[in-house]
Amino acid sequence: MRELRYNPLTGQWIMVSAVREHRPWRPRDFCPFCPGSEETGYGWEVLILPNRFPMLDFKAKKPQNGRFYKKARAIGQCSVIVETPEHDLRDLDELSHEQVIKVVELWKNVTMELKNNPHVAYLAIFRNKGEEIGVSLTHPHGQLYALPFIPLKARLKIKNSRNYYKRFGECLFCRILREETQSERIIYENDNFVLFMPFFANWPFEVHIYPKRHVQRLMQLKESEIEDLADILRVATATLNALFERQMPYVMNIFQAPFKGQYNFYHLHIEFYPMLRDRDKMKYAAGIELGTWEFTYDGVPEENAQKLKEACRKITKRIGAKGKCF
Repeated sequence: MRELRYNPLTGQWIMVSAVREHRPWRPRDFCPFCPGSEETGYGWEVLILPNRFPMLDFKAKKPQNGRFYKKARAIGQCSVIVETPEHDLRDLDELSHEQVIKVVELWKNVTMELKNNPHVAYLAIFRNKGEEIGVSLTHPHGQLYALPFIPLKARLKIKNSRNYYKRFGECLFCRILREETQSERIIYENDNFVLFMPFFANWPFEVHIYPKRHVQRLMQLKESEIEDLADILRVATATLNALFERQMPYVMNIFQAPFKGQYNFYHLHIEFYPMLRDRDKMKYAAGIELGTWEFTYDGVPEENAQKLKEACRKITKRIGAKGKCF
């Protein structure tokens, strides 16, 4: 059974899939993402595979609606992005710059491919890292969900950025970027991208990546921008991993404009939600966060940004970063 169920209180679609119950949990003797498996074969550098336990499927059947609650087809695509043939690498900063370029190019190409699918309204590309947040396979990988609807968080960002543009005649993200590059929260920049802790951070060491050029989707990026995005992704992950001198569990999300409609007021961006507040202390989303979706921030963002800048300075030479830390 696979279907979408609509929550009339929040305006959200819930993805329901019985097949998800059968996902493997960290198998010790076999990795389906390593070269030579049934799914991967040999001779590749970066690979996109169908998720074997998907929430969405283009062949999903239409469910029967009741008298009140609304259901819809769980139509779409769930894929795994295998970032390297090497199993024992732990994060993007351990991949070469050239290899991360290949990952970003795959993101760009799959965006171009899925944009033309009439069933896809929004493409969510994301990366989960760490057992702490439930990652079931350790081989370096990301994921994508090609959704038939626009998620609530993206809708809110679109609404607020549209309203800001109508009122002030400029992109809200460009204004945020201007504010952050003049603040003590900026961490790193290269020719085309900026890494910073936002003024409104939810997570103790949350960081965002913005392109300096006003673009809406990955497929608009030029070759030099793809190279610089790969560079700043390696810096961001290396900085987070150096912060407490241990691997940082996190969630990374890429926010692009939806596929249907015009979104010239919107701006491509990437957000990292690190799960540690100290070396051995998790930041849990608990009562107030889960109950109201309003976050509390234990500490001072500017002080934590300083810790990130110190970590950034430690890793730039080691990974051959192209830009500068602050």
